[in-house]
Amino acid sequence: MVRALWNGAVIAEAPRTVMVEGNHYFPPEAVNRDYLTDSDTTSVCGWKGTARYLTLQVDGATNPDAAWYYPEPLPEAAHITGHIAFWRGVVVEGRPENA
Repeated sequence: MVRALWNGAVIAEAPRTVMVEGNHYFPPEAVNRDYLTDSDTTSVCGWKGTARYLTLQVDGATNPDAAWYYPEPLPEAAHITGHIAFWRGVVVEGRPENA
């Protein structure tokens, strides 16, 4: 099981993630959306496309743009459509099942 933790809360938990460039991308259904709010921030990757960012809010603490996803990635990255990755102090721990 792989988990993403921040400020004492489990933000995401899944038996498997998709690894891309050293980041765990969690399936959308594995992420607790109660902790996430949309951000206006975007960035562009030459092979993945345009990323949208999400801000974490847990127990009164805010971590701006600590998660990102590709709602409509380029064809080469279609396998991570909607999957969410984390950074900025979010700890990802564990091992995928059958790893």
